Amino acid sequence: MSTILVTGGTGNLGALVVTRLRDQGHEVRVLSRHSPEFPVDLRDGSGLDAAMAGAEVVVHCASSPRGGDEQAAGHLIRAARRSGTVAHVVYISIVGVDVVPLGYYETKLRVERLLEGSGLGFTILRTTQFHDLVAEVVDRVAKLPVALLPKGVRVQPIAVEEVADRLAELAVAAPAGRVADMGGPEIRTLEEWGRSYLAARGRGRRVVPVPLAGKAYGGFRRGGNLTPSRAVGRTTFAEFLERRG
Repeated sequence: MSTILVTGGTGNLGALVVTRLRDQGHEVRVLSRHSPEFPVDLRDGSGLDAAMAGAEVVVHCASSPRGGDEQAAGHLIRAARRSGTVAHVVYISIVGVDVVPLGYYETKLRVERLLEGSGLGFTILRTTQFHDLVAEVVDRVAKLPVALLPKGVRVQPIAVEEVADRLAELAVAAPAGRVADMGGPEIRTLEEWGRSYLAARGRGRRVVPVPLAGKAYGGFRRGGNLTPSRAVGRTTFAEFLERRG
């Protein structure tokens, strides 16, 4: 069995990956600033060398739309090189990072490029947005009397559990470069998803699609965030809502 580091191992996706790998019998180290065993700060790299000692695989799930991903990846890669034992870094990315000019997407793409040039074995998995993100977006706008959502933006949500299954599978396999994307089973506009979500929650908000401006919005309107040929997800949004109760 392997010793595997999981960054972001207490998050929505990372915690599921940790559980799956431990269930398979692997030693899993969860990296966190507040971990009693492996206190690590990816922002400056402190604690990484101790956490990496003897590890063979890193699953990099830690990410923040507020910034710092590129620097964190740099610290992680350099520590993995210094360890002399890490042979494989698995990275979770997003479908469309190379075609939708959104700042967060562009950062994710730069992290992909860092891994490709790192000299380490790596695997990159791109997926569409999680069901949870769609629900979070709609919840946020539904705090107003009218739910305003970007007009004409289609979304292909996927279950986070299915992505965790795939990451755990990739972590114990050989480095594979960029693997096939994963997309959810259905594609609908965000306003359609919004109406479905609010109806399921019994919330009487009217959904109003609003046209926006900018290159990022144009990228989403063109479907850069979609992968219809890789609609491999099984759990529908309705099933996700039912499971959430």
